[in-house]
Amino acid sequence: MTLKVSIIVGNPKPKSRTLKVAETLVEKLLEAGSYEVDVIDLADHTDEIFSWPSEKMASLNASVASSDLAVFASPTYKATYTGLLKAFLDRYPANGLAGVTAIPVLTGADLTHSMGPTVNLAPLLVELGASIPGRGFYFVASQMDHLEELVETAANEYATNLRQLSIVAAGLPHATSSVV
Repeated sequence: MTLKVSIIVGNPKPKSRTLKVAETLVEKLLEAGSYEVDVIDLADHTDEIFSWPSEKMASLNASVASSDLAVFASPTYKATYTGLLKAFLDRYPANGLAGVTAIPVLTGADLTHSMGPTVNLAPLLVELGASIPGRGFYFVASQMDHLEELVETAANEYATNLRQLSIVAAGLPHATSSVV
């Protein structure tokens, strides 16, 4: 089975360092050849992100909602994520990301807002129905020279959490019933 992975980047600057961090995280987390990745650099969609309705944006939202794994990445703006990423996420209804495993990623100038992906972005993703396999990942932009090793540490933590979840999932009954 090939995993469907989406990387959504809310940096207003195209092809940003934030995009590089998110791509590297996916590369370090998943086995090469086990996934197909779709990169959505929201800087390329500023002409339609605030258009309602928008077939292009609806298609992008649907693609992410059908992903097995989605990495949502943004630079830190005003102690949280960008309005660009928020506008994209605002297009989802309640539980619009149900069934998606999501990793929140923020980049920043220093460690001042290092809890941002966990306390700001992760709750929004959970509210939309996504499952988060651990705390969010925060990357200090001045550490780009150490990108590989820092991201590998984070990827190993996510991998450990995901493996543990798969052990628990193996013990679940095969038939599920909905609880009202």
